[in-house]
Amino acid sequence: MPQSEGGYVSLPAVNGNGTAIYQSTTEPTAPPSVFESVKRAIGQAIKSSPGDGNEELLRSERQPVIVGGASTMPVDPMDDIELRSVQLQFPNARGSILEACEQRRVPTDKGDVHVAIQGDTAKPAIVTYHDLGLNYATSFAGFFNFPVMRGLLENFCVYHVTAPGQEEGAPTLPEDYMYPTMDELAAQLLFVLSHFGLKSVIGFGVGAGANILARFAHAHPDKVGALCLINCVSTQSGWIEWGYQSFNARFLRTKGMTQGVIDYLMWHHFGRNPEERNHDLVQMYKQHFERGVNPTNLAMLINAYIHRNDLHLARTPPGTPGTEAAATTLKMPVINITGSLSPHVDDTVTFNGRLDPTNSSWMKISDCALVLEEQPAKLAEAFRLFLQGEGYATPLSTPASSPCGTKYHTYSSIFFANFREQQQQAMEERERERERERDRQRQLSLRVGNRLRETAINCTGVQGDNNNAEDQDGDEELDLENGNGAGNGNRAYVTTDTSGTLYYGTQSNKIRITENPLPEPVSS
Repeated sequence: MPQSEGGYVSLPAVNGNGTAIYQSTTEPTAPPSVFESVKRAIGQAIKSSPGDGNEELLRSERQPVIVGGASTMPVDPMDDIELRSVQLQFPNARGSILEACEQRRVPTDKGDVHVAIQGDTAKPAIVTYHDLGLNYATSFAGFFNFPVMRGLLENFCVYHVTAPGQEEGAPTLPEDYMYPTMDELAAQLLFVLSHFGLKSVIGFGVGAGANILARFAHAHPDKVGALCLINCVSTQSGWIEWGYQSFNARFLRTKGMTQGVIDYLMWHHFGRNPEERNHDLVQMYKQHFERGVNPTNLAMLINAYIHRNDLHLARTPPGTPGTEAAATTLKMPVINITGSLSPHVDDTVTFNGRLDPTNSSWMKISDCALVLEEQPAKLAEAFRLFLQGEGYATPLSTPASSPCGTKYHTYSSIFFANFREQQQQAMEERERERERERDRQRQLSLRVGNRLRETAINCTGVQGDNNNAEDQDGDEELDLENGNGAGNGNRAYVTTDTSGTLYYGTQSNKIRITENPLPEPVSS
């Protein structure tokens, strides 16, 4: 039997005849740890069915089977369980806007521009512009597939503009191609607006795209109704940025997408230590930079971005002599957004200091750097409230428990329903007022007529004999609207004073018409 003294336990093994095969010592009898006890309990639980011999018990101890959700594999019961065949669920599984967009190529003076249209073109327009290393699909697919944003598209049409050569699968631009500068990229938006017949748009830009939209809005304030800019930089590039990006552009032309370029792009979008926040999202963007970007074309865009000039925006103090208010800043409403972990927070603060505080606001969203992907709910709500504050029809917030296909009640439908109801009530009230006025006029006419007849009979002493008065009453017609008699000279007429009392007679001899059939003489 197993020994409890001496520090070891002997485990006899027997064959089918009952003879011992061998004896072996296993482990000390000291109390095992909880982790070791759990592993041994799992090994015992998955052994062969009861009734097998000790030989089967030993065989099952050597090769136990861990039963998983999808497959079974023999492992050592004393080893840690290893997860195999685990696939990452990338965020782009939420859906893509590629199939929902109509693809267009718009000719400009600097080459064709790729534009993707999402929504009904008869509705107000939102123009988007992407950041470095991205395009309209990778930059806005997840955000515009968010439930609140899908409801917003019921009232708007989105035009996703992609910089030349940055779309998915774009061919390499010719070596002699002169890539547009930042000002020329902004000027290309005029061709886009003219191509689609847009008179005014709402700008929605990120990073380099925000800088382009700000340039366009500053040059053409009548073409932009509102701006939503994320991580916008309003100054020219500094020495550190210029140095890093110059090396990146050189490596992209000569060696392609190197690890150093990927690291800088990841810092540009996510800041520091993005793996600690969302590992899957970081892996997805790294794979996009490695496989979905044309290195030569991206080098041209980076070169144009680092050679940008200042936006020349300045907040003019009110009351400055010789200047107009907000003459050198953006005149349209602007919402300036950044993430608390973004490397561009200081740039957005500088940009906010150049805007008019009466029509601009600055927002920093916590726990994120790439706001569109890491905090889409907060950004969607901020954008919806911004549009609502500017008078645009926006959908109501969607409860978290409602399905994606829920029919949204829009502010426009509520507004127009209330407007129609108010108009109907006002029309009914005016009709009732007109009816009351007509009744009052009829009663007044009837009362005046009756009193005139009675007055004409009772005033024979004043006007002459009774027969002449009766003839006059029967022959003459009184103009009740103008208060004058139909005859000439000093004829009798009807008039009223401020209290509404009726008088009949001439200027020299007036008689008050009362409810009493007998008139009351009034001294002149």
